[in-house]
Amino acid sequence: MKETHITHMLDETPLAEISESKLQTIRAHTANCADCAQAFEAAKLSALLIKERVDEAARNTAQANPFFQTRVLAAWREQQESGWSLGRLWKATGVLVSSMVVTTAALAALTFVVPADESPSPTAVASRSAESVMFDQSEEEVTNEQALNAIYDDDEAR
Repeated sequence: MKETHITHMLDETPLAEISESKLQTIRAHTANCADCAQAFEAAKLSALLIKERVDEAARNTAQANPFFQTRVLAAWREQQESGWSLGRLWKATGVLVSSMVVTTAALAALTFVVPADESPSPTAVASRSAESVMFDQSEEEVTNEQALNAIYDDDEAR
C-alpha cells in the first residue's frame, strides 16, 4: 500500500457516506498507521455524537404537550358557545356608556334647569349714547360687547 494517509479522505467525506470499498481501505491502512487509526476513531466518535445530537433535537421538537390540542379545542368551543351576550358586551363597554349617560344628564340639567343670565338686549343699549353707556353709574352691568356696539353705533351716526 502506498504511504498516503487517509486523513484527507476522512476530512473530505462524511463517515456515513464513505463507500464500503473505501472503508476496507481505511481499515487496512489503520491497522499499520497509529495516527490514521486515531483519526479514524475520532471521525467515528464525531459521527456518533452528531447523530445522537440530531436524534435528541428531533425528540425534543417532536414532544409537544399532549394536552395542548385538547386545551385549544376546549377554549375554542367555549368561545363558540358563549357568543355575543349582553353581559359580555356590557363588561366591555359599561364604563364608557355609564360616563356618557352621566355627562349627558349633567349637560341637560345645566341647559334646562339653570336660569340664563338676563342682560339687556343690544337694541336697548344701542339706543343710548356712548357717553351714557360709558359714564352711567347705574346698577345694571354693561358687557364689553354692549359698550363697543354703543360706541361704534354712535360713531356711525355722526
